[in-house]
Order: sequence, then C-alpha cells, then structure tokens
Amino acid sequence: MSTLLISDLHLHPGAPAITDGFLAWLDGRAREAEAIYILGDFFEAWIGDDLLDLGDADPSGTAALAARIAAALQARSEAGTAVYLMHGNRDFLLGERFAEAAGATLLPDPSVVTLGDERVLLMHGDSLCTRDEAYMAFRAQARDPQWQARILAMPIPERLALARQLRDQSGEANSNKAEDIMDVTPDEVTAALREHGVTTLIHGHTHRPAVHELDLDGIPARRYVLGDWQPDRGWEIEIAAGQPPVLRDFPLEG
Repeated sequence: MSTLLISDLHLHPGAPAITDGFLAWLDGRAREAEAIYILGDFFEAWIGDDLLDLGDADPSGTAALAARIAAALQARSEAGTAVYLMHGNRDFLLGERFAEAAGATLLPDPSVVTLGDERVLLMHGDSLCTRDEAYMAFRAQARDPQWQARILAMPIPERLALARQLRDQSGEANSNKAEDIMDVTPDEVTAALREHGVTTLIHGHTHRPAVHELDLDGIPARRYVLGDWQPDRGWEIEIAAGQPPVLRDFPLEG
C-alpha cells in the first residue's frame, strides 16, 4: 500500500468543482492508500471550529461545506485510511474539534514522518519564504496563541468579514511582490533538512509544483513541491515502500 500527499486545495463554496473532485479522489485513489497527508491550505479560509455549529444557518455555505468534507474524511478514516492534516497560511485556525469530526490527526508544521522506507520532512512551506518579510511578520502574529484567542472570541460574522479582508489584502500585496520573494529561500531549505537530519522535504504553499535536486553537504537531497488544485486538475505525491516519491497531476472527476 502507498501513502498519498496533497496540499493547497483552497476549498470554498465558490469552487464546487474542486470540492467534487476532491471527494471523487477520496473515494477513488485514496481508497487504496494506507494514509493521506493534507499539507495545509485545505480550506481557503478557516475562522474557527465553531463554524461547524452553524450548519445551514451560515449564508456563505462554508459551514455546510466543512461538515460535508469532515464527514467524507471520517468515512475514509473508518474504512482504514489514516488521515493527517497540517495547518497552512489560510487555515491556521483549524483545531482539534474539526480533526475529530474528520477522523484526522493534526500534525505540527514541520513534522518528520517515516514514509515508505525513509524519514521525510513535511511542511506547509510558508515558513521557508523568509524573503517575504511582510508575510513573515503576519505569520508570526497569526501563530501567536493570544492573537488567535482574541480572534476566536470575536462573533462569527466579524471573523468572516476579517477573513475576507485578509484575503483581499493578501491578493493585493502579492500582486506587487517579485516572484522570487514569494518562493522559498534556498538557505532555509538546506537549514531545515540539516536540522531534522533528512534528505527529503515535501511541501506546498508556493503553487510551483516541481522536484528539486539538491546537494546537502555532499549528500544528494530532494525537495518536492506540491501544486495547488484547480477546477479541472489536482496534484498528489505518492510514496510506496522501496520507491522514491512520485509527483503527478491528474484530471479531476466530479
């Protein structure tokens, strides 16, 4: 059996084709997997696990979408596929309540896990983009437990409005940034590999799918970058025992 890794689906009610494609993938490719890892930005935005309480009372449809996704993941988990979730820069408020509803385990970012026959470093990838100083300042704030507690104490309509505001600000800011600033910093990649004593890194975030061959102090290493899902196409990495990771894209089926 193999392990499948995905990232950056950015699920939201306005992209039903990606939701349908993910559910088809979950009931198809993922059915034969020993485990699936979702490496962040699973949702376009997440304002707190109490969103699940709204159900159909949420006019945006996000609560109903979240419940549908959680139920599908729970079913896959109960069928024998382990499900792991990692926070991204869009859904850093995902909590244990959603994980429990989804039959999933929340992983810290970064995490080292054994996949196939190898120890592999898993990250969302945003912490590697240190040249984007403005984003790194926001990231530090957004990961602060006191800041998160203040946000989660706000009424849900205010949190929804804040999420829209942050998305708009992020899109405007990114449109004015050089492309290399929003990519990983090479020295941060090698530092992370050294720190964790591994030669393979898998991450998402940058939306630049590729396999990068590296030289880590004279030892061959690799960095695998997952792509972001589009209405007609998804990305995955498959790892089987005795085989190197395989990065592939595939057409989505609704």
